[in-house]
Amino acid sequence: MTENGEAPPLVVLADVNKHFGNLHVLRDINLTISRGEVVVVIGPSGGGKSTLCRTINRLETVDSGTITFDGQPLAAEGRALARLRSEVGMVFQSFNLFAHKTILENVTLGPIKVRGLSRTEAERRGMELLERVDIGAQASKYPAQLSGGQQQRVAIARALAMNPKMILFDEPTSALDPEMVQEVLDVMIGLAAEGMTMMVVTHEMGFARRAANRVVFMAEGQIVEENTPEAFFTSARSERAKDFLSKILTH
Repeated sequence: MTENGEAPPLVVLADVNKHFGNLHVLRDINLTISRGEVVVVIGPSGGGKSTLCRTINRLETVDSGTITFDGQPLAAEGRALARLRSEVGMVFQSFNLFAHKTILENVTLGPIKVRGLSRTEAERRGMELLERVDIGAQASKYPAQLSGGQQQRVAIARALAMNPKMILFDEPTSALDPEMVQEVLDVMIGLAAEGMTMMVVTHEMGFARRAANRVVFMAEGQIVEENTPEAFFTSARSERAKDFLSKILTH
């Protein structure tokens, strides 16, 4: 607890910089995410959103600055890094399921290998989670037998199976056909309502309005502004954000 009795923030990025060669993809990023908060990161393509997301579970390293998760600096390697990644779930644009394993095996692999659960317990929990994302009936199928929307819901169940403290979503609906997008967003809205800490990189402005506690607008590697969804969408302060919104919000 902090001095005033509040829980400390779950994630703190301080003066974070990242380069890919000559490209400065993250510029002096300062961002704090509280427990139970849903932060939606939006902005033009190439603005650094996905890179920012991937630094929090160290899929990308940073050049300078610090990132702490649950009060600890991010681990660099070994068991401590594996522990971090078990506590920070990740849902990717491209599902990343194991094609040769069944849906249930995809969901139970982590809890058995990393958390040490028995197969029986992992399968019981796995089935609960598959039912929760409304695909329990598909448990014995393989990923290729499922639609994109179903595969992404499996990926969410797989992330939840580790009992993470936070889940990162990197454009989770951008590879989906339009009619499948809502079924995935509905699952995410449910998680938000239950208090899961989430960072979501997305182009789905309706989701940002409905589920976010805070919208972070990024462009050219910088956080240009952040605000509540209501304030951001109705009265963005920066010209860069106003320009972005004018292009994507159809009036």
